[in-house]
Amino acid sequence: MKKLRIGFLSTAGIGRKNWKAIFNSGNCVVAAVASRDVQKSLKFIDECQREFPFTETPRAFGSYEELIASPDVDAVYIPLPTGLRKEFVLRAAAAGKHILCEKPCAASVAELEEMLAACRKNSVQFLDGVMFMHSPRLARVREILDDSQSVGRIRRISSAFSFYPGEDFFHNNIRADGALEPAGCLGDLGWYSIRFALWTMNWQMPHTVTGKILSQSSANNGRTPSPTEFSGELFFEDGVSVEFYSSFLAAKQQWAFVSGQKGWLRLPDFVHPLNSYEPTFEVNEKFLAVASEVKCPPNVDPMIQGHTTAQDARMWRNFANQIASGKLNDDWPLWALQTQKVLDACHEAARREAVVAL
Repeated sequence: MKKLRIGFLSTAGIGRKNWKAIFNSGNCVVAAVASRDVQKSLKFIDECQREFPFTETPRAFGSYEELIASPDVDAVYIPLPTGLRKEFVLRAAAAGKHILCEKPCAASVAELEEMLAACRKNSVQFLDGVMFMHSPRLARVREILDDSQSVGRIRRISSAFSFYPGEDFFHNNIRADGALEPAGCLGDLGWYSIRFALWTMNWQMPHTVTGKILSQSSANNGRTPSPTEFSGELFFEDGVSVEFYSSFLAAKQQWAFVSGQKGWLRLPDFVHPLNSYEPTFEVNEKFLAVASEVKCPPNVDPMIQGHTTAQDARMWRNFANQIASGKLNDDWPLWALQTQKVLDACHEAARREAVVAL
């Protein structure tokens, strides 16, 4: 079978995890890597090939434009800073390349709408890199939520996603620079909480939202401040409400809790399963496991997302299968746009210190 040939636009650290996922997908290969410095591309390829070698060594490019123009690339992976993504999504779409884009997808709803319009015009697939959307655990959670007995009518959804990376992060990492990542922790972490809430609500949009920037990075070295700690609330019809907390200042946590009239459901690890082979969740004090097709080998850490049935490998496999089908998945870009709309509204509510209607 012809494998989907992926080009990486940048040598960002998150690309290493996706290189491994592509290696495990079975139907994709990394065909090229681009950086503004071809030596960085060569170094990145050499290091990744040592651990997870593709049969053909990916080609190194010294510019993003060269990679996009390459006839040996079918799709691009874009982990560039959010403030730079629009330009290269538009270029890639115009060149007929399918796109898997890191989140948040754009600096604003208007930017993302322009990006998605270009993808539709050029008949290319767009997908954001929310890996948990491709986990079989989500399908099992949906069954529980829809059975009308275990949880019943939903009243409240709560979640938190945070990690403390150390003080150097706030001086050197792009996620603390509002010029490159205007939504800061809200975009980097809150995107997941908002996505989980919208998925849980079957893609119903909230009618109003609020937000609060609890802390932000300083304007050191000419940097633009961005949120480093954020809390938000979403309000839906029928009285359903959502709260979420995103932070670069609190210790690592990634839980989600759904409260209903008859019971509750909890995922202690909704973004990255603590056991990637058999992810679990809890319903009314009972833990349920979702078995993988592949068992965790002895002496292997099950947290590692490095096997053929892990959610990251499934994401790339689903992406390639969709493209191979010859049909575009219209839900994927719509989900990204809905998430962006809620995220932008929460950010606006925080800046204005007001309730914002969608």
